[in-house]
Amino acid sequence: MPAFEYRQAEEIRDAFARHRIRYLFIGKSGAILLGFPDTTQDADLFVERTAENGRALAQSLRELGFALTDAQASEIERGKDFIQLKNGPFDLDLIFAPDGIARFSDAWARHIEVEGFPVCHIDDIIASKAATNRQKDRESLPRLRAFREYWIGRPR
Repeated sequence: MPAFEYRQAEEIRDAFARHRIRYLFIGKSGAILLGFPDTTQDADLFVERTAENGRALAQSLRELGFALTDAQASEIERGKDFIQLKNGPFDLDLIFAPDGIARFSDAWARHIEVEGFPVCHIDDIIASKAATNRQKDRESLPRLRAFREYWIGRPR
């Protein structure tokens, strides 16, 4: 499986902007957009759970080239907690209820804009990784925490 690329993030940003979708890059893809030196196989998006946002998201994903089944479109429209898509131009995880973050509005209030990309704050990315408690996330947490110290202290 190829690594997620910056141009794919641009495609998401541009398509979602056209449809006014409220979302945030989260997970390792979000950290990478903040400057974290690593790779990932997919994009992780924290999506605001509203019916309007879900309908626009399903339409936008089809425009991006995702071959959504009717069942997947329905799950997206109703905001199922976690949806993994592997039927498009790249792998995409849609997360409507990430571990470690109570509400989209809270994460939105803390988010960072990076070249037009809405990205979860590094503290939210770390909180979510820690809350999932998966082995691969536990392994990346020390590096993410070290990156946080650099990121917080960097000159602006």
